[in-house]
Amino acid sequence: MHFDLHPEATSDLDEILEYFNSFNSSAAVRLLDEFFAKFDSLAKMPHQGFRRPELTSRPLRFAIIENYLVAYAPDRNPVWIVAVIDGRRNPRVIASILRDRE
Repeated sequence: MHFDLHPEATSDLDEILEYFNSFNSSAAVRLLDEFFAKFDSLAKMPHQGFRRPELTSRPLRFAIIENYLVAYAPDRNPVWIVAVIDGRRNPRVIASILRDRE
């Protein structure tokens, strides 16, 4: 199984890694490895995540990596990673981001 990244999810990862790389490049590499390990795991077992109906009515599922919320479409083949968002953000902001990404 494989996964694909929404273009804006790629941008999300770039921003996260740029931030971490600015003060600790080894932490940035470790976090990137965690993200891709989780993406691989989600591709193998796409329904392992959980739903967040308060954030979206779409059939997305979510996984947590560190403080980040990964939103993905488990029923697409390959699994579609929609967003990687700081989970500490306001839920309304997260919902808005998800609405903008079809």
